[in-house]
Amino acid sequence: MIRGETTWGLLSALDRRGLGPVAGVDEAGRGACAGPLVVASCVLKPGDAARLPELTDSKLLTALARERVYERVLKRALDYSIVVISPAEVDALGIHVTNIEGMRRAVAGLATCPGYVLTDGFKVPGLPAPSVPVIKGDRAVACVAAASVLAKVTRDRIMADLHGEHPVYGFDVHKGYTTEQHGAALTEHGPSEVHRWSYTNVATAGAAHGRRPPHRVMLTAAALGQMSPPVAALIDDVSQNEGSAVG
Repeated sequence: MIRGETTWGLLSALDRRGLGPVAGVDEAGRGACAGPLVVASCVLKPGDAARLPELTDSKLLTALARERVYERVLKRALDYSIVVISPAEVDALGIHVTNIEGMRRAVAGLATCPGYVLTDGFKVPGLPAPSVPVIKGDRAVACVAAASVLAKVTRDRIMADLHGEHPVYGFDVHKGYTTEQHGAALTEHGPSEVHRWSYTNVATAGAAHGRRPPHRVMLTAAALGQMSPPVAALIDDVSQNEGSAVG
């Protein structure tokens, strides 16, 4: 389902059948190797999607358009909740667990108790209402698209602030994602405390500069398999000293 074929049909159908209010949930920063993970939940007024003509997946909007939609969503939304999760928490629990937990927290933070929750792409267990994952939900469901914009703009503003604290990495340009520019900065300067040490490229750059993770790190078997033995041993040593298993 994408907008244009369904005209936000799923959200409208749930509202018409008395299954609302419907909360949409989405995140920003899952694939980044620096900065926080931001998760948002949003409840729109029934029929209000038509009053947000630019609303779509935040990644498809320009920065200026996202800012416009962000302000309109804040003004028009029935309810919303935004959760910011630090790189340290991402490293301690792993990105998938953190993402799922962040979505639970974002829904729990709503003052409005939703009748239904729609998530972008995958199922989220433990939500306080019936839920359905929607493939490309940020393009097909207005409240998921709104949550996407809230999460993306919040995170972009945080990364702009982090650029002021760590200008050598170019966070204002790539927002912490792994680009050629970011990779070159990691190689030259090593990682900062706002990088995610559970990501292979960050851990490798840290080891090359003789640095240890500033906090405990949970590594998946896949991440361990990608790391060289010396890098994996460095992460493992820090995690065991701080009482966290690596696995």
